[in-house]
Amino acid sequence: MSTEPTASHYTKDHPFLARMTEKRMLNKPGSAKETRHFVVNLAGSGLSYTAGDSLGVFPTNRPSEVNELLQRLGARGDELVSPVMLKLPAPLALREVLCSRLALAAPTAKFMTALAGKVTGAGEKAKLTGLLTPESKEVLAAFLYERQFVDLLEEFPSAKFTPQEFVDHLRKLMPRLYSIASSPRVFPQDVHLTVAVVRYQTNHRDRVGVCSTFLADRMQVGSTLAQVFISHSHFAPPEDGAKDIIMVGPGTGIAPFRAFMQDRVASKATGRNWMFYGDQHRATDFLYEEEWLDWQAKGALTRLDLAFSRDQIHKVYVQDRIRENAVELWRWLQNGACFYVCGDARRMAKDVDVALHAVIAQQGGMDADNAADYVKKMKREKRYQRDVY
Repeated sequence: MSTEPTASHYTKDHPFLARMTEKRMLNKPGSAKETRHFVVNLAGSGLSYTAGDSLGVFPTNRPSEVNELLQRLGARGDELVSPVMLKLPAPLALREVLCSRLALAAPTAKFMTALAGKVTGAGEKAKLTGLLTPESKEVLAAFLYERQFVDLLEEFPSAKFTPQEFVDHLRKLMPRLYSIASSPRVFPQDVHLTVAVVRYQTNHRDRVGVCSTFLADRMQVGSTLAQVFISHSHFAPPEDGAKDIIMVGPGTGIAPFRAFMQDRVASKATGRNWMFYGDQHRATDFLYEEEWLDWQAKGALTRLDLAFSRDQIHKVYVQDRIRENAVELWRWLQNGACFYVCGDARRMAKDVDVALHAVIAQQGGMDADNAADYVKKMKREKRYQRDVY
């Protein structure tokens, strides 16, 4: 069966209304994390995907946040507005715009200036004046980092905005992209997602990841509809199934590699598969453990190297396992293996890249420049691919 994506009239600009057919917790009781598995059904959409692609999801904001904003604005919610950045063909109700069209977080310095022009209370004026001086840029940035728009309306209650004035300060609510954790060879009508649900506190308020909690809390299995689209990617298993692959994906970075394994097994690829996976605790945070161990037992997964950082006194990460297996990893690379990394761009991917360069330099007897050239060649040949965020 062909898994090449075909044209569909559903796109980012015209998303498909899809149903969620399954959701379950992946972490076991006692974990500090909340990672969930979701299944979204694409039947009737004409959408198709390949292993390595992502699903775009348009979320909605929490009703409780929208209600509080309306209260702070002194608005009913049925007022018609037309936010400048949305370029709407016709005005929409304020409640709808706040619920599904605009982001309620990340207020800007420009909004603070607007507040300063609206406040009437002496204490509020003084506070804003202090925050808006040129020498207070860092203080203002730290202040805004802790707050969302609703906080500012609460802290500066004398500032009165019309609904239109307020919405013109908000940004678009953007879709989120999630690496697909399934192969169309196995699940042609479904997309599986592996999502870390974000919940935290700032400024003494409970905050959430808009899209992760939309999927976890506000989408009901079988009933609620979500606007989705496929985002095709360069990140994909090699077309030549005889090639070996090395996958590095801690945490939710495991998602596309679950798709890769399903794809390689279904297509009877003969190349070897090596997985580096890590998280906090093996007992609670080994995502899809049964599947990985089953692939290993059946010989589909040649090697599985695990790094559970908090299962011992000294923290161990995937980049440490890479260094420990330098000799064998170099053999695989010399044999033409493709090297894939998925996950956190800020730290993990950088640390893995450093480890990869070190292994190549050490095992290949190269200096830093030659090792860097080797890695550049791997990238040109699409043997080193990253899906990082």
